[in-house]
Amino acid sequence: MEMDTNQKKEQFSKAYVSAISAQSGLRADPISVDDDSIDLIIRGRNFSGQFRNPQIDIQLKCTASDIGDENNLKFTLPIKNYNDLRGNNIINPRYLFVLIVPNDCKDWLIHFDDFSTIKHCCYYYSLLNHPTTQNKKNITLTIPRKQKLTSVSMLELLTFASDGKSIGAKT
Repeated sequence: MEMDTNQKKEQFSKAYVSAISAQSGLRADPISVDDDSIDLIIRGRNFSGQFRNPQIDIQLKCTASDIGDENNLKFTLPIKNYNDLRGNNIINPRYLFVLIVPNDCKDWLIHFDDFSTIKHCCYYYSLLNHPTTQNKKNITLTIPRKQKLTSVSMLELLTFASDGKSIGAKT
């Protein structure tokens, strides 16, 4: 029996982030039980900041809804995830990673004779210092498109974690 679309999105987003982590020389470790809105832990080694082996905690979301404009992505997050990811009383920086994919899963990964292409993009967002909300079901976040996840930005996230900070945090 074939996976449903949401299961495919979950697996694809884990693979996407794992590939970027590998390219960056980092480890992406899956969490076996997601009870705290953490799907992956990204770990680094031998950084030169305050913490030698930093890690960041990741909540993955994958959607075919690319809502917003050229500068910002609008993403609706369940309140449970919002509350788990926000706040400043956590040890490791936490990020929401939102992977945007085409509607048809056949278009997520295109194979050519000498290379393959992954579509579309993933964005990162910190909810550090976000306030409590009266919303009961979900909240819409505005994620700057300049916060695109790449091997360079992934290393920046770990460098900030090594320095005891969170990149892209609301102040």
